[in-house]
Amino acid sequence: MTFKTFLQILGGTAIVLTLLPFIAADYWWIRVFDFPHLQLTVFTAIATLAYFMRFDIKWFKDYVFMTVMIACLVFQVLKIYPYTGVAPYEVLDAEIEKPEAQLSILVANVLQKNKKYDSLLQEVKAKNPDILVLLEADTKWLNAVNASLKSEYPYYEGAPLSNTYGMLLYSKLPLQNAHVHYLVDDSIPSIDTRVTLKSGDTVQIFAIHPTPPMPQHNPRSTDRDAEMMKTAFKSRESSLPVLVLGDFNDVAWSESTQLFKEVSELLDPRLGRGLYNTFNAKNWFMRWPLDHIFVSEHFRVVELDRGAKIGSDHFPAYIKLNLEPGNKAEQTPTLPNENQLNRAYDIIKKEATQKDTRKETN
Repeated sequence: MTFKTFLQILGGTAIVLTLLPFIAADYWWIRVFDFPHLQLTVFTAIATLAYFMRFDIKWFKDYVFMTVMIACLVFQVLKIYPYTGVAPYEVLDAEIEKPEAQLSILVANVLQKNKKYDSLLQEVKAKNPDILVLLEADTKWLNAVNASLKSEYPYYEGAPLSNTYGMLLYSKLPLQNAHVHYLVDDSIPSIDTRVTLKSGDTVQIFAIHPTPPMPQHNPRSTDRDAEMMKTAFKSRESSLPVLVLGDFNDVAWSESTQLFKEVSELLDPRLGRGLYNTFNAKNWFMRWPLDHIFVSEHFRVVELDRGAKIGSDHFPAYIKLNLEPGNKAEQTPTLPNENQLNRAYDIIKKEATQKDTRKETN
């Protein structure tokens, strides 16, 4: 095999991996290629540059190959660009100094088998959030941290489970109408609650942790996508300022998350600020943003950060927000069109159909 042939194989692989996510299928082996987009961009850039520098392009097939490679590279860069520091902010910086209207949140997928409870508690102490959401938390985690947290966080709602989908929500601020829901599966909880700020304002929080599209969890992404779409419709129906947060098991730029964002009419604080990759904390190269905090136009960013290592395969996600409803017109979200709404409804219907089929089979 010549070196040119080797580069053509590398380039062809990059092209295939770029095109795979466009296939309208929810199989895990297709949807999983949404994740390593940054790595694919670097891979494509290296293959394109090497092919361009090493060989004098003389033949038509070389022009075609390079054109396709460059087109893939441009597409990949444009997809990542909004999450770079040179792109404009989607959620603007806070303008009004009003501590009583601020809300800080720490979301941490603790990794159920992780026993470094003190590392998590140290991170909570360092960030001192008003709202703490722990994912993959079972009764061992609840027993290990509850005694330390309950004095600072008197308000609680949760569902500690041993299936890696347990969820605990602690709050310094009063909770209203806090409920655990099971949107697509009776073993996958989500939490809905209203929070009263020190200013007296009330905001709505939805915390979710849908299943990933992986063979050992779920061979299709339908359940994950359906939970996201159901939450999106809850968001758009709320009359309150809204936050949706959690481990989506999906990256920010995927078609599913982008559809969620459009339908929910929420904004992404990372746009213009960075990727804030939260997974995998144990692999410096294979990292991408799986943990998300989406906000309505009523909020401005005071601080956005990725937390320290806590022994988990996730870094915590941290944000401090300022409620500024008077300035919401400056960052109005794009409204979903009819096609986007129909796609979201179709995903929900597909999940319901698959659930009925599974029941009949069992």
